[in-house]
Amino acid sequence: MRGMADLTPTPDRPGLHVSKPSPNAPATGSAVCHCGATATATGDNQVRALVEGYTANHGSAHGRAGR
Repeated sequence: MRGMADLTPTPDRPGLHVSKPSPNAPATGSAVCHCGATATATGDNQVRALVEGYTANHGSAHGRAGR
């Protein structure tokens, strides 16, 4: 079984990771894009904004340019 550290994105394994261990705990998130952009967030609203920004501007969004 992989530990949580194994799920954290890195420059070698870019992506998005979100965690919310319990309903009362704040969400945490981290993102690393293959373009070099990185971001982290803590708190439900901030993590939601991180996910929205990453999916709109990074990751697979780079492949949509020029279509």
